[in-house]
Amino acid sequence: MSIHPTAIVAAGAVIPESCTVGPYCTIGANVVLGEECELVSHVVLDGHLTIGNRNRIYSFACLGISPQDLKYAGEPTRVTIGDDNTIREYVTISRGTTGGGGVTTVGSSCLIMAYTHIGHDSHIGNGCILANSATLAGHVIVEDYAVVGALCPVHQFCRIGKYSYIGGGTTITQNVLPYSLTSIERNNHAYGLNKVGLERRGFTPEQLKELRAAYRLLQASKLNTTQALEAIRETVAKGAGEHVAYLADFIANSDRGIIK
Repeated sequence: MSIHPTAIVAAGAVIPESCTVGPYCTIGANVVLGEECELVSHVVLDGHLTIGNRNRIYSFACLGISPQDLKYAGEPTRVTIGDDNTIREYVTISRGTTGGGGVTTVGSSCLIMAYTHIGHDSHIGNGCILANSATLAGHVIVEDYAVVGALCPVHQFCRIGKYSYIGGGTTITQNVLPYSLTSIERNNHAYGLNKVGLERRGFTPEQLKELRAAYRLLQASKLNTTQALEAIRETVAKGAGEHVAYLADFIANSDRGIIK
């Protein structure tokens, strides 16, 4: 068994010899680890927590911690985690509450990215991806192979249907249909030239004038993007400077399109 000398392991914790426990990890008395788990460093495992085989848990993750519920009074509720999961930095997984069934569960083969929070009495299926800072309130169900995008808050008691995909930054207040692509409406715009910022970086009045003219072609004319690009390239041919040339190249090479 590989346990770093700075790790603190309470009497009663079950850690197979095939596991690796890195520096400054803290493991409580009621924790049970499966075979071939790795705790990278500074991991906190607390409460009645059972973790399956071949899980890799990164620094500062806190699993099995007390639920963020004012009604919780120290009852011996649980967290159960399956096999082959990757749990990244600063993930928090709260144990269940007596009023919510008493257990929080995570299935197998999930990727739980940094800063994700899984609230009490939530249930995560198999093969799920929870991207950075996905925030699940209590009693949330995420069915198999669903993807919750980065910075997505999910309201308590919501259900995320299997094989669904939630786009980043989407607030979920109702159930998400299985097989769906669900996202907040994205009305992003480029609101003209970053004039003040460019002035602070030493752009001359002539350079700003050239860029402003290019932006007018791109945003304020009746030209589509392809036509505007051709018109901007014509200004470059007539002597517009390097920044307008860079803008034209940027537009031409934007395979994903541009925000106008």
